[in-house]
Amino acid sequence: MHDLLAAFAGGAMIGLAAVILMATHGRIMGVSGIVSQLLPPVAPDWLYRALFVAGVLLAPVVWMLLADRLPTIQLEATLPLILVGGFLVGVGTVFGSGCTSGHGVCGLPRFSPRSIVATCVFMVFAGATVYVLRHVVGGGI
Repeated sequence: MHDLLAAFAGGAMIGLAAVILMATHGRIMGVSGIVSQLLPPVAPDWLYRALFVAGVLLAPVVWMLLADRLPTIQLEATLPLILVGGFLVGVGTVFGSGCTSGHGVCGLPRFSPRSIVATCVFMVFAGATVYVLRHVVGGGI
């Protein structure tokens, strides 16, 4: 039950952060867009982007201070597979003009047709990827 409450609280905080960013900056909280604009050429509004990334990186530290333990993370894939997956996600966010947070968290509630299509596409491919890795490649992944 504790994990369910933690997941609910985390989801609520992500939603609240998206609303606050839209209300204060008129921006979609798409992580790939926020991070990519911190790379050269750096966007003029780099400060909010840097603070956003700092908040994401400091969140586990805050959790540790509140819960007296780090969040539990279980990685069942090898480092090379994680690196390849991260690269493919990066490529996908470029071709999809956004990521799960931009399209799924911010686009769907606004009934954006582009975000609806993008979210359906990445959910189908995510499901297919899990199926292939677990049933075709092998159960150890």
